[in-house]
Amino acid sequence: YCYQPNSTLINGGVAGMVGVTCVFPIDLAKTRLQNQRSNERVYKNMMDCLIKTVRSEGYFGMYRGAAVNLTLVTPEKAIKLAANDFFRHQLSRGESKLSVFKEMLAGCGAGVCQVIITTPMEMLKIQLQDAGRLVAQRNLAVVPSPTGGGGTMLSCSYIRPVSAMQITQELLRTRGIQGLYQGLGATLMRDIPFSVVYFPLFAHLNQLGKPSETENAPFYWSFASGCAAGCTAAIAVSPCDVVKTRLQSLNKSSNEEIYSGVVDCVRKIIHKEGPSALMKGAGCRALVIAPLFGIAQVVYFIGVGEFILGQNPFNLYSP
Repeated sequence: YCYQPNSTLINGGVAGMVGVTCVFPIDLAKTRLQNQRSNERVYKNMMDCLIKTVRSEGYFGMYRGAAVNLTLVTPEKAIKLAANDFFRHQLSRGESKLSVFKEMLAGCGAGVCQVIITTPMEMLKIQLQDAGRLVAQRNLAVVPSPTGGGGTMLSCSYIRPVSAMQITQELLRTRGIQGLYQGLGATLMRDIPFSVVYFPLFAHLNQLGKPSETENAPFYWSFASGCAAGCTAAIAVSPCDVVKTRLQSLNKSSNEEIYSGVVDCVRKIIHKEGPSALMKGAGCRALVIAPLFGIAQVVYFIGVGEFILGQNPFNLYSP
């Protein structure tokens, strides 16, 4: 089992940046759909969310918070892929093929390692992504008309420009470093099972596309395997993602609940919105994760990192 840490880190970083750029608007819609309450619906579905976002915030409103992701996704994806590669290498002990249990252990280790970057990244990204939803919700509030006569008018408010750096400074000032790691438990609950499902499933699906034991699967098969494994794992852990999003949202409207922890969040969601609320944004998340990890595996398997380091000629059929 060959382990090349330098090329692995480069592959993970490049894959993360390309993938995030492609799917970020869908991720923004996912966050807003997960955070809206059933009795205060601003968006009907993903397309409605994206259309309303463009109308009220412009095209670049769909990329609110993208700078945080693009900055931190490189170390995050690099750590995730490199950690999985490292643990597989350690667990193989000369074996040519890992058992499913060892593949799951390697995925578990990768999920634990990545939260070092994932938690603060998601914390900052969610605040920036959700700001537009809160403004849209306030704009839908009906207030008494100043002309009297029982008429109504819509209140108008705007997104106050806030940067990720300002949010970081405020969190560090008021809560210390733990402020950036709010929702760490929920992030672990999401990312560990995700990695446990994703990496073994991808390895087995990709194995099916190999022409022979000595040849690698073609790039399109790696992409399809990454998409299928990513979609499956994303839907499986969607309830954990909803809980994580709710716990990490600092700004809430006056009618939105405050949660004391994971158990309290799950209990209140089920009680007030029903069990189906735990699957909010599941379709969006699948649409985000599937191509994100499909792109990641293509970059990884065609060997962009090896090409950059001059270890291998770049081609579409062997890493």
